[in-house]
Amino acid sequence: MRLRYWLTCLAICLFVPMQAWAAAQIKSARIWRAPDNTRLVFDLTGPVEHNVFSLDNPERIVIDIKSAALQTDIKNILATSSPLKDVRVGKKDSELRIVLDMKARVYPKSFTLAPNQQYGHRLVVDLFDNVQDPVAQVIKQQPEGKPVATVTPPVQKAPAGGQRDVIIAIDAGHGGEDPGAIGPGGLKEKDVVLAIARELQRQINAEKGFRAELVRTGDYFIPLRRRTEIARQKGADLFVSVHADAAPRSTAYGASVYALSDRGATSETARWLADSENRSDLIGGTGNVTLGDKDKVLAGVLLDLSMTASLSSSLDVGQKVLNHMGKITRLHKSRVEQAAFMVLKSPDIPSILVETGFITNPEESRKLNNKSHQLSIARSINAGVKQFFQISPPPGTWLAAQRDAGKTVVGPQEHVVRAGESLSMLAARYQVSLVEIRALNKLKSDVIKVGQKIQIPARTLAAQP
Repeated sequence: MRLRYWLTCLAICLFVPMQAWAAAQIKSARIWRAPDNTRLVFDLTGPVEHNVFSLDNPERIVIDIKSAALQTDIKNILATSSPLKDVRVGKKDSELRIVLDMKARVYPKSFTLAPNQQYGHRLVVDLFDNVQDPVAQVIKQQPEGKPVATVTPPVQKAPAGGQRDVIIAIDAGHGGEDPGAIGPGGLKEKDVVLAIARELQRQINAEKGFRAELVRTGDYFIPLRRRTEIARQKGADLFVSVHADAAPRSTAYGASVYALSDRGATSETARWLADSENRSDLIGGTGNVTLGDKDKVLAGVLLDLSMTASLSSSLDVGQKVLNHMGKITRLHKSRVEQAAFMVLKSPDIPSILVETGFITNPEESRKLNNKSHQLSIARSINAGVKQFFQISPPPGTWLAAQRDAGKTVVGPQEHVVRAGESLSMLAARYQVSLVEIRALNKLKSDVIKVGQKIQIPARTLAAQP
């Protein structure tokens, strides 16, 4: 018995160091391509130490990972269109070396991530594209350690004609290796909200005086603060972030609209004043607040007023969107809620976050995955946004010019056909042409049926005397 005890102790002593020294395994590699960068994600069995550096002539990125072993063929990352030309793997002692042969110069940033609900340990390598003007591209480190590329040149908002469009930045939440909430059957929030965002962009761009810009155009990850930076670069008059919520209970239901909380606004004002990068953006003319010639006290007052005005507009447009959404889906709350969401913290752009429903609710998940329902959600958001800007158009826009000329921009709207109505009657009633109604509704003839839903295009009406 005593011999068996000592043999067991010896085995334990030998086993523990071997486990401690065991190499972490790279289980898989994934790649995501964004417009200005490429993200590589290596899935690991445990934490690792690593080093990343670049070499030129030819252009290469070298990734050294200590005490690691490759358990998969990482050549699969070459299947995606990206600046990668080839990938090679070598080993020296216990150190694994991955060499990325590049088609063009890139700037690497890397970090490791601890396990979460979806993934285990990860090594993330971001490869930022080269730009013609190196001053325009600033690679900065976020507080949480995730790198982000910031392009600072402002976007010219007004065209040569002088009457610009109202610009709506549409942000599809999550993306890339961040799927967001997961619904029954594996439905991913990132896919649903991108589909809704694209449909919303299409509808907004169909209207005179409006232009919609997507913040995320594909399946890739964008850090939260970078999303608001992109909206600012595009000259946005409104930032709309689209999501599909998750809840601990699968019975939770309903759409919601959020604006920034007062407490979040206060803290963000302080952060912007303290952050020289942010101040330089505003001073440079990228935003709608100019602080360059103001002392700190006055700058604080002006920035606080700007944030207050943006928050007031956010609550207004948010309520209009929520009212229209209530016509096509159940609501979680009938009033705009407020929270300190990171993507809403822009001092000079009214911002709302739209939760289109609970993707974890089986019934709502089915609806959210339905193209017709996605179209209806987009239409309701579009209606609320346009209602707000028709009442409060930004100066210098076509909508503002119409208002100043005593004209009213109405619609679009939906009409349910009643007995005795014809398409020509609807055209006369709403003061639009038959051609416009046919085109919007994709009608091949003028025959309509009772109960049929006809979309009436937006139109400009002269003010009544």
